[in-house]
Amino acid sequence: MTRIKSFLVLLCLVVAGFAANAQGGNSGEVQGRIGQTGNVISTAVPFMIIAPDARAAGMGDVGVSTSPDVYSMYWNAGKYAFLEDDFSVGLAYSPWLRKLVSDMNIAYLGVAKRVSPMSTVAMSLRYFSLGDINFTDEDNHSLGTYSPNEFAIDACYSRKLGDYISGAIAARFIYSDLTQGIVNYSKPAYSVAADLGVYYQRPVNWFRNMAADFNWGVAITNIGSKMAYSDANTKKDFIPTNLRLGATMNMHLDDYNEVAVSIDLNKLLVPTPPIYYKTADGRDSIGVDGKPVIYKGKDNDVSMVTGIFQSFYDAPDGFSEELREFTIGIGVEYWYDKVFSARAGFFHEDKTKGNRRYLTFGAGIRYNIFELDISYLVPVNNTSNSGVNPLENTLRFDLVFNINKWKKDSTKLERTKERN
Repeated sequence: MTRIKSFLVLLCLVVAGFAANAQGGNSGEVQGRIGQTGNVISTAVPFMIIAPDARAAGMGDVGVSTSPDVYSMYWNAGKYAFLEDDFSVGLAYSPWLRKLVSDMNIAYLGVAKRVSPMSTVAMSLRYFSLGDINFTDEDNHSLGTYSPNEFAIDACYSRKLGDYISGAIAARFIYSDLTQGIVNYSKPAYSVAADLGVYYQRPVNWFRNMAADFNWGVAITNIGSKMAYSDANTKKDFIPTNLRLGATMNMHLDDYNEVAVSIDLNKLLVPTPPIYYKTADGRDSIGVDGKPVIYKGKDNDVSMVTGIFQSFYDAPDGFSEELREFTIGIGVEYWYDKVFSARAGFFHEDKTKGNRRYLTFGAGIRYNIFELDISYLVPVNNTSNSGVNPLENTLRFDLVFNINKWKKDSTKLERTKERN
């Protein structure tokens, strides 16, 4: 793949709603009228907002309030305190945007360990590979084949704050090396970030002759420093600081069947790009201070803290545009005898903010200490003039290994034998 093709890949990521700015420059500043060309919010390291696990991906990318599992770090670390297993290991993998590149993928490794009846610690590693790219110079001479990649490693502490509520804090290191030093003046970028999460889980008697649990959750993730891919840059890129909130109703139909219905609302806490005045030839109009003159909206070259608060009121089209910046995911999960599961969901993003809309389907099976999940994504719209959706036919796989659950089950079996 030539260097030109590599930049086309990054452009397709923008079209797909996961916009990346590898050069750390003025991404998203040149915009047309909202509603015609859209006003997509771009960030560095967009892989940080790609759902890693097949269970949540099969439910329309919902997970802030679903029952806890080893992949809760991405969705809401507060859930770990209610994790039933003493020690869990999870491994997830997804070939990513295979309609564009044959060797792009994302992998995820998570570990969770209960340290007391009230608290749990967890760690995870997220790795994103853009595949092998053959860089060339201006004369099309090969500069070598390189493998741009990004990763994040994090750890968290989650604790019950009462019988039905828990909270968590997580710390994260993010590293991004997209140019491998080939592009002039470029360098790897990095950031440190934190997550905050709250989770609530309680049995309710809202239905006649049927037990149920009601859960809700709130999480703010990737609260961290901005990133720069070059020492020459005067403007750094935001990382995808994110607000997610949602609720789940888990209904126990009988001794063998249960159904959970979940909904998530999600918003990037990143400033919206403003609309600039244009010159006669279509370029940005530059003011006496050397900066483009803003027609509508607010300057998005602000600090991380200011950017979080500004993201709630800076949309050029006002409150209606702020509402369009929320995405919504709705998911259903069915379990039979805690052995077999089937899932379905829908994800919606406004057409002016990335235009991701897709159905998802998934299934899972538990056997002894193992759990295997798979999900499949079906776009309901095209996001490019070619008619090809980059997210089409996306598959995700994950495996969970509940080590101490096996020990508890074995102990229970031995005690049963002793009583007999």
